[in-house]
Amino acid sequence: MIFDELKNIAQYKNLDERLKLGFDFLLNNDLENLECKKHIIKGDEIYANVQELKTKNLEDKKWEAHRKYIDIQYVIKGKEKIGCGFLRDFSKTTVPYSDEKDVVFLDGENYNYINLKAGDFVVLYPNDVHAPMLKVEENEDIKKVIVKIRL
Repeated sequence: MIFDELKNIAQYKNLDERLKLGFDFLLNNDLENLECKKHIIKGDEIYANVQELKTKNLEDKKWEAHRKYIDIQYVIKGKEKIGCGFLRDFSKTTVPYSDEKDVVFLDGENYNYINLKAGDFVVLYPNDVHAPMLKVEENEDIKKVIVKIRL
C-alpha cells in the first residue's frame, strides 16, 4: 500500500510503467468535471472508474480484495475513511471470489484506518484488503476515481 498526496506523485512514477499511466490520467484530466463512468486508459489493462457516492457508517464496512488489478483510489471531492489490512489477517470469506468482478469479500482482524481528503490517493495491491467509502466524521457525498491496473 502507498498513501500520499497527488502533489507528491513524481516520487512514484518510476515504480512501474503502468502506474505511471494511471498517475498521468489523474494529472492530465479535469477530475472535478470528469463524467462519472468508466474511462479507458489502455484497454482492459488500465481504466478509471469515476464515482460520486455517499460515505457509509463504519459498521456497514465491507472488506474486499482483488487478484487481477491494483487500485489507485483518489479522492476528488470530500473526505473518505478507508480500512486497510493485510490479506494474511483475513481468513474468513464472506462472499466468494468473482473472477468477472475481480473481488472477494472477507472478514478478519488486525486492520487500521486511513483518512483521505481531496487530493489524497492510496495504491492498493492484491495483498491489501480494504474497506472503502467510510465516513470520516459525518456521512457525506464524495467524488473519487479508482484507476484499475491489471497485474
